[in-house]
Parts: sequence; structure tokens; C-alpha cells
Amino acid sequence: MPAKPIPGSSGEILTCLPSPYVPHAATGLLHLPRFLAKCQYVKEHGALPASYAKNYKRGMDRFLCLHLGIDPNAVEKIVHECLDAGLDDAERDRRLRALMPADLRVARWNRNYVQKGMTPNGREFLQEALTNMGCAERTADILSVTDLMDFDEGRIE
Repeated sequence: MPAKPIPGSSGEILTCLPSPYVPHAATGLLHLPRFLAKCQYVKEHGALPASYAKNYKRGMDRFLCLHLGIDPNAVEKIVHECLDAGLDDAERDRRLRALMPADLRVARWNRNYVQKGMTPNGREFLQEALTNMGCAERTADILSVTDLMDFDEGRIE
């Protein structure tokens, strides 16, 4: 049986976040549903667990926003304002699209996103992370940062 992460080895796990492989319904962008879910979690709970807070609006959230040329704080503001006003996801998405450029370069982002961690330095990062999780032998199965997220959150056996 393949090794699973040592419980708590990467900190608290939020299984409520969508897989990094789930595209945003209105744009097709990978990671956007995950970033939006983190923004909503912050609004509802005051903060993310430390294991997620360290990369909130940084890490992949920031890479996505850099790709789009937008500020991650502006995304968070839209999510929070829509939640405060009781507006639905369609209105939130309309406001997000108004913030984003006309050309989202979806295929470019999605391809680059799912390949994060596939460089020699990225493989070293994944090996270190998997070692810390007690699963060093899983490097043949966990090929990217997006795989690592899904593995850590229990979506990859």
C-alpha cells in the first residue's frame, strides 16, 4: 500500500478547498476556484490555518494574479464584498471578469500551473516536502505542486 502523509506533518488540512485541477466555471482558469474558496474561508473564519495562511495571496494565488496582472487583495475584496451583500457566485464572477484582462491566456496559465514543480529545483522541493510528510518514496507518483496539494488533502491515494 502506498504511503500516506503523516497526519499533521504539513499542518492543518482544509478538505473544503477544491482540487487545484478544478477549473473556474466562468473563466476556465485552474487554481481560481481554490483562491476564491480561501478568500471565502478567511471571511467566514477570520483567518486560514497557519499551514495555508503562509501562502495566502502569495504562492500560487500570487502567481495566478501576476499572470492576470491583478492584485490578489482586489480579488479578496470582491469576494468579501459579495459575501457581505449576499450576492451570488455569478455576480462575484461578473465583478472578477471586470477586474481581469480581456485575454486571460487560459491555456498558457493552466499548462504552466500544472507543470509547477517539474523542473530540477521543483523536484527537489517536492522531494523535501514528501520527505517531511513521511512519504519520500512517493516522488514517482507526485509529479507537480498541484499533485502535492491533492495528495496532502487526500485526493490522491
